[in-house]
Amino acid sequence: MNFSARTKGILVLACPIIIAQLGSIMQGWADTIMVGQYGTSELSAAGFVNNVFNLFIYFLLGISYATTPVAGACYSQGNHLKVLQTLRNSNVVNLLASLLVVGLLFVLYLHIGMLGQPEELLPLMKPYFLVLLASLPFLALYNSMKQFSDALGDTQTPMWVMIGSNVLNLLLNYLFIFMLDMGLVGAGVATLISRALMPVCMYVALLKGRLLNTPAFLEAKILLEANAQLDSKPHLGRFSFRGQGVFSLFCLGIPISIQLCLEAGSFNVCAIFMGWIGSSALAAHQVMCTVSTLGFMVYYGIGAAAAIRIAHYRGRNDWREVYKTAQAAFLMSLGAGVVITASICLAGVPIASIFTTSDQVAALFLSFLPCFACYQLGDCLQTVYANALRAIEDVKSMMLYAFVAYCLISIPLAYVFAFPVGLGAVGIWWSFPFGLTAAGMSFFFQFRKNVSRRLQAQNVPLGLS
Repeated sequence: MNFSARTKGILVLACPIIIAQLGSIMQGWADTIMVGQYGTSELSAAGFVNNVFNLFIYFLLGISYATTPVAGACYSQGNHLKVLQTLRNSNVVNLLASLLVVGLLFVLYLHIGMLGQPEELLPLMKPYFLVLLASLPFLALYNSMKQFSDALGDTQTPMWVMIGSNVLNLLLNYLFIFMLDMGLVGAGVATLISRALMPVCMYVALLKGRLLNTPAFLEAKILLEANAQLDSKPHLGRFSFRGQGVFSLFCLGIPISIQLCLEAGSFNVCAIFMGWIGSSALAAHQVMCTVSTLGFMVYYGIGAAAAIRIAHYRGRNDWREVYKTAQAAFLMSLGAGVVITASICLAGVPIASIFTTSDQVAALFLSFLPCFACYQLGDCLQTVYANALRAIEDVKSMMLYAFVAYCLISIPLAYVFAFPVGLGAVGIWWSFPFGLTAAGMSFFFQFRKNVSRRLQAQNVPLGLS
């Protein structure tokens, strides 16, 4: 298979994922713009709460990511029964993980005043925090079914569900924030309602759609129901122990979650640092984080599509194509990154005026743009090769590399640049190129080493350059 064919195969899967992720970004932009137009204090409060929640949302996302390589590999091998069991187990493990996260976040809510944020923002943060908390189990179930659908090559259904959710959220935002004058709490209620409908729509789509209603899957459904009825009896074969599959997915998902949380955590700790500097710095950080996700989500869409194809190739033991697919995905994301970064930097002033009416917040946002441009190469590397490592289930090493990159490099540098060196809010953003590039290079060399070892075991010439 040549580069053009690989690129086309990735794009077919990636375009719906990217569209869905861009829709998610538009939802984040709409929330931030509407809240920002309502008031700067509301924008600052939303920025802090969203950054705290992002850490736990990434944890739940990591748990759901375990579904893709398992379901994808089984699907490529024609094991439809194991594919359906993976969906069932994934829903269980993601729901349980979300309940654990809700409990942890509620404890944090009880002590939110100890995080050193401006006192005047606490009355705005607390109700918004609770409303978002109620939405997490729905989001976790959607993640589970989305990753399952993606693994089987159907990336369009999650796209339409996400787009519909975004449109609904936008309409509800306008209703609750402005017409009913609920402010920040209204934005939270809109998010809760839209998230609650997402897993319902995915369930109906999977139940009624063509994906799981082929003859092979219908036969597998009958076997799955038969096994379910006999679950209480001993010695019922390898597919009867439901808890084993749940535990396996959980063990695979935990290192992925930790890697994602370490990355998101570096941004969240930086949000705390921004709060120490002031409300304007925190608001500018929220705007820059929202804008910067545009590039990340495109890289993620390409990387996630590559991960689906890599999981299928891994199921067929085609390790050479595993490597070439990841390589093609990186070059695609790098090209997209150049275009996106240049566009955002050139349109910096108009973008700032869209998100905020504060001249101070806008000036800080513009000062972050050089830092944003400098970390795009590292972001491309770490996003694509993190997805590639997940697809081949090499996740423990990725977790360790992420710890070094974000906890030992990015966060300490953010503090040093901001306070001892005296660069302030800009110094915090200058730490990101170092952490992301270190993570990306580590992931790339780990992936290359793993694939090289597999090819050597098959006596296949490497030729990976």
